[in-house]
Amino acid sequence: MPTIVFASPKGGAGKSTSAVLLAAELAERGATVTFIDADPNKPVSRWGSRPGKPEKLTILANITEDTIIDTIEQAAVETAFVVVDLEGTASMMVGYALSRADLAIIPTQGSQLDAAEAVKAIALIRRQERAFAKAIPLAVLFTRTSAAIRPRTLKSIEAEFLSAGIRVFGTQIHEREAYRAIFAFGGTLTGLDDTQVPNIAAAMANARAFAAETVAILKEPRPAAAERRVA
Repeated sequence: MPTIVFASPKGGAGKSTSAVLLAAELAERGATVTFIDADPNKPVSRWGSRPGKPEKLTILANITEDTIIDTIEQAAVETAFVVVDLEGTASMMVGYALSRADLAIIPTQGSQLDAAEAVKAIALIRRQERAFAKAIPLAVLFTRTSAAIRPRTLKSIEAEFLSAGIRVFGTQIHEREAYRAIFAFGGTLTGLDDTQVPNIAAAMANARAFAAETVAILKEPRPAAAERRVA
């Protein structure tokens, strides 16, 4: 079953938040999901230790470079989706995980500094394509954006990625208090109290759109490795 890997060398890019939103949305829609928390800071494991984690979502932690490939492959046999949250530095474990990705998602904020870090992640994925002689579909995901305003800088960065042939999610993960709330209190967006957290419905719609676009990308025909290198 599909393996979705979240990779970003920059802290604060929204990697763990977007990964949890995707995994929780898939699980709440009835799919079995294995979440591999390979980030040494273990933000997802802490979230999962609080009440409210979806029953169909399993979190695995304490992953090493010696176990990451076997863990991903076993999870892909046992569950409908595998979501991997990687550490923020280039390492053997990151490379191994990317080699098993059916889709690599690169979260980034809409600044030139963040975009430069996203380019580093793309370059690492390209190296893994060559090393393992396989195509690794990837897409950039803008995070912490405004639902109402598209800054000129963000539009410029998006255009640069597209002109370079880099796929960019049409959905952006907006800045929402609801996303901070689930990490603070546990559970999912559907379990939040709208008398205490604002704009929950908008946050849920945003997460649903992101999950739907991710699944749509996974359903597309996968290009051959040679075609990816030329592209």
